[in-house]
Amino acid sequence: MTAYIIIALIFIVIVSIITLEYKNEKKYQEERQKRKEARKKVKPSTPKPAKQKPKKQDIKTKEPVEKKTPQVVKEPVKKKIKLPKANFPRFDHSRLLEMGLSDEEAKEYVKELIPQIETQIPLLEEALKEMDFHAMERLTHSLKGSSTTVGTGGVSDLLVEYNTYLKDGREPEVADAYLTHLKNYNKALEQQYS
Repeated sequence: MTAYIIIALIFIVIVSIITLEYKNEKKYQEERQKRKEARKKVKPSTPKPAKQKPKKQDIKTKEPVEKKTPQVVKEPVKKKIKLPKANFPRFDHSRLLEMGLSDEEAKEYVKELIPQIETQIPLLEEALKEMDFHAMERLTHSLKGSSTTVGTGGVSDLLVEYNTYLKDGREPEVADAYLTHLKNYNKALEQQYS
């Protein structure tokens, strides 16, 4: 009898995860469509041509004389990039306990999350090398859904912040810093649940 209850609970959790993932994906697609439409509405501004001063004329030949001014080369201004700190509390699987799983079952779900993150890290590294922020956003979105379903804090909070950044952020240094934090938080999660 208890085996049926456990199987039923596991089934309910799996269905809940799938439903949550579906809702998250639908919300993500709607937000993406809104951003896409908003970008189409914004017209790029074209700079107005500078007014030209009348050229001086040579008194003898009455031809225009061009005044030569030295060209000043401006150095590109590097903007300061604020890297993420990622000071999140320790990961907590109490969300699964609230859903009715035992502590052992909840720990098993978390242990399944760890290799899922490990398989996505090389894909994130490759997307970062190619500067494919859209692919990185999709990868972190799926990981975010899985981790937030399982628990809060730690790697879950990091993935929420990382995915939120990738929706509009395009600084490779910041994306790389988040990726480094993800590796560290996944190691911490592995140690916490080993």
